[in-house]
Amino acid sequence: MAERPPVQEITDVEALRVLAHPMRQRIEKCLREGPANSAALARQLGESTGLVSYHLRQLAKHGFVEEVPELAKGRERWWRPVPADRRYPPYSRQTPEMREALTELHRLNFAELIDQARRFEEARDALGPWADAALFSRATLRLNPAQLQEFFEEYLALVYRFTLPEDEAAPGARRVFVRLLGLPETD
Repeated sequence: MAERPPVQEITDVEALRVLAHPMRQRIEKCLREGPANSAALARQLGESTGLVSYHLRQLAKHGFVEEVPELAKGRERWWRPVPADRRYPPYSRQTPEMREALTELHRLNFAELIDQARRFEEARDALGPWADAALFSRATLRLNPAQLQEFFEEYLALVYRFTLPEDEAAPGARRVFVRLLGLPETD
């Protein structure tokens, strides 16, 4: 089980804008696979090293990535994501600027989720036993806001319970994208 990082509520609008940038999201996604330098990231993303370096510095400025000094060689800088349980202020405490940045962040996250589902469906015939591994569940709960928050915390505890370092994963394990979305009914 992975150690659960401390909760980090992000209230700085500039930090939210950093997270809501498509290139920075792509960089963070690549870094979740392991530390990398700007040249390797640039090749992987099809971008220039200078552009990737700039975005890495912006992510580092707000504490979302950090250097890995033990991998550095000369002027070459290596980066990794900073583990965090990122949270955002509730809607009632958000400024219009925060809402704008979070709307963009959510839009990018939903687009990524749809793309992951599309790629899975396209590759399903070649996935062998993994073709049967997709999970989908729909439920409707009747909860008050405090109960919904409790449900969310229980979900996160379950996620961390099953989060293992790569070297401790079971044979044949692969990364599985798990997302939780809970929307109160509006009608």
